[in-house]
Amino acid sequence: TGQESQKQLATIEEYPDVVIGCVGGGSNFAGIAYPYYHDKVMGKAEKETRFIAVESSACPSLSRGEFLYDHGDTGRMTPLIKMFTLGHEFIPDPIHAGGLRYHGMAPSLSLMVKEGLVEARAYNQVEALHAAAQFIQAEGIIPAPETAHALKCIIDEALRCKQTGREETLLVLMSGHGFFDMAAYEGYLEEKLPPFELPQGRINKTINSLKTLYPFV
Repeated sequence: TGQESQKQLATIEEYPDVVIGCVGGGSNFAGIAYPYYHDKVMGKAEKETRFIAVESSACPSLSRGEFLYDHGDTGRMTPLIKMFTLGHEFIPDPIHAGGLRYHGMAPSLSLMVKEGLVEARAYNQVEALHAAAQFIQAEGIIPAPETAHALKCIIDEALRCKQTGREETLLVLMSGHGFFDMAAYEGYLEEKLPPFELPQGRINKTINSLKTLYPFV
């Protein structure tokens, strides 16, 4: 998707100032952002592009997790991997963005966030679906709840540009449609969705459990 977008933007002689994608495990974000990061490290980038990885505040591994060795699965079948994690015993709340409920994050993306190369941002499902509702009214496209988190971010970035008077090219990955997630929109419109924010105590519990199991992490 990132390479395809590069060709698309080249046809209109544009290059992104900001690249945005939602993150659960990292593959979706990598698809849109890594080709532009490759441009950056190879000295081919036309601008000093920023990268923003957007996650759910109900499962904020990048923004509130710890950079530790952990298993990639609850069954401890994978090797220990250095990543941002909430602990492999973490059980997420039942949010509608099922793709954003993973306890950890891809090692490469974790390192990029650790090194300050990628920004991490988290939104709750209510504010994300509010942004999605705006997008539906403007574009006539129903986005998936996961994608809605990225749309919330790009709206915030557009408002920042408006307030500061900056003209920037913003790129967001429309990573999925919401035709199978109409219950999420029904809950949003009926104001029945809770704005889940993960309590710090739950993070501490699963992280401490990991450190007890593996004191060296």
